[in-house]
Amino acid sequence: MLRVGAHVSISDGFEAAVEREVELGGNCGQVFVGSPRGWAVSEVDETAAQAFRDAADERDVGPWIVHGTYLINLATPKDDLAENSLDCVQAELDTAATLGIPYYVFHPGAHTGAGEEAGVENVGERLSKVDVPGDVTLLLENTAGKGTTVGKRLEQLAEMVETSTNGYDELGICLDTCHLFAAGYDFTAEAAMAELVEEVDSTVGIENVHYLHLNDSKHPLGSEKDEHEHIGEGEIGEAGFRQFLTHQAFREKPMVLETPADEKGDSWNIEKVREIRTED
Repeated sequence: MLRVGAHVSISDGFEAAVEREVELGGNCGQVFVGSPRGWAVSEVDETAAQAFRDAADERDVGPWIVHGTYLINLATPKDDLAENSLDCVQAELDTAATLGIPYYVFHPGAHTGAGEEAGVENVGERLSKVDVPGDVTLLLENTAGKGTTVGKRLEQLAEMVETSTNGYDELGICLDTCHLFAAGYDFTAEAAMAELVEEVDSTVGIENVHYLHLNDSKHPLGSEKDEHEHIGEGEIGEAGFRQFLTHQAFREKPMVLETPADEKGDSWNIEKVREIRTED
């Protein structure tokens, strides 16, 4: 079954987020567990958590994924920022576990001048300090590559996992289509898609890609600009998403949209994904 949904707000509570996802036409979803631009993590009591789990089960919406705050930077050379980031990652992971959400994803961060090698090593070493709950998998998201961010190349993500003591038993990968395209990974034609799948498999492993972020790109291949567009309306286009969404390597992965919040909206994008998939 195709599992596709959108990032939804928790402003009315986690249980309400399930109904919001259903209203959009989604059957899986993504949430923050605090402000995306702050360190505070929402406190969730067992009653609220159970209500969320029951609603998700009853409406058959899942798997869910928690997106980490944008402030997290495990690649940084600054010890205080790294410590705050680790504390936040741990708190967000624990909240995901309380809610019964099986996946948690964040951006690895930026080396801010220390160099890519040091940044990648920092991420791996700091991941070793995280206590990943047994029923949650921590996912690293690939980046577009702007500035000094690390995780643009798939081999960097693989190195982060392999440097950590957690390994693929506790860690995995979330691939963002806009980020892939902006980083220079083409998949708009059959041959290019085959090359991408081969590279994913030879670096992080297809089996370790647990979730997908579906976003078109406002900017050309290799631009390193992380600006999302509606599905099929950007530089990737419908042909590119047809290659990606129907390929055997990714077609069964759960996927959420982070497309622009404008008049088209999430429902339009969810339906567009379903249309493209049914063309296969």
